[in-house]
Amino acid sequence: MDHIVTVQDAVTAFGDFMEPTAAELDAIEQEMPVILADVDLLDAQIITLDRIPTELDNRRICRARLRALTARIALASRTAAATVPGGAA
Repeated sequence: MDHIVTVQDAVTAFGDFMEPTAAELDAIEQEMPVILADVDLLDAQIITLDRIPTELDNRRICRARLRALTARIALASRTAAATVPGGAA
């Protein structure tokens, strides 16, 4: 006979100390432009999944790729500047 038990204790047992730290939240905040640019790129690509892309669709995807790349470059530049002593790159 199988016993039916609740897993509530196992799920909530780790709740108090599983919250993100301030440093993790700051890292997410710094990466947010990259995340949003990637979401815009995915949106532009999803629009064209069920049809042949028009010239407007191609330009929208191209602009979204450029924004995503620019956001990644900016994040990499900020990260590199933060790791070099004295703030010089």
